Amino acid sequence: MKGLSLPNEITATKLHDLYLVENKSVAQIAELFKCSQNKINYWLERFEIPKRSISEAIYVLKNPLGDPFILKNPQTLEEGILYGLGIGLYWGEGTKRGKGGMRITNSDPKLLRKFIQFLERFFTIDRNRLKFSIQIFSDIHPEKALKYWSEELKIHKKQFYKPQVLKIRGAGTYKYKSEYGSVIVYFDNIKLKKSICDMIENIQ
Repeated sequence: MKGLSLPNEITATKLHDLYLVENKSVAQIAELFKCSQNKINYWLERFEIPKRSISEAIYVLKNPLGDPFILKNPQTLEEGILYGLGIGLYWGEGTKRGKGGMRITNSDPKLLRKFIQFLERFFTIDRNRLKFSIQIFSDIHPEKALKYWSEELKIHKKQFYKPQVLKIRGAGTYKYKSEYGSVIVYFDNIKLKKSICDMIENIQ
């Protein structure tokens, strides 16, 4: 067991704090103390410090500073209305299954503006971290649609992915309803999606 002995400066408390409080990975801790990852894994088990699952480890790797949002509850009647509206919008239009992050799609810019306000107010989301994808039919000019949505949502064009061009599926009234296509709003964080889905589940 000599090869698995801990460096003198590592204690159970120190290892616990590095791994569970500071959310450092096994690789980062091993590098910090110039030892092998096997050694760190061995002592995590010996000290009965619970290991993160693969999905949790990936999440920590992508979010080294912790969750990129802070959940806040409504404090006024006005905030309560926006809070309920945001939950309702995601209930009807948002993606609730799968392993990906938060995603909501709609063709109404006013609706999407309200949802972005919901994210900013109750999750303290920085709108500059949101991503957007425009879905348009082939008879709509991509640059025209990008300009429209960028201005309507007050979002910089660099936050938009390349527009997804769909084939026209016959005649209909879609031209009026979706003159500039629809937009998917993304926030790549599965915990945020779970938080919103939990709000929906708690509705009586």
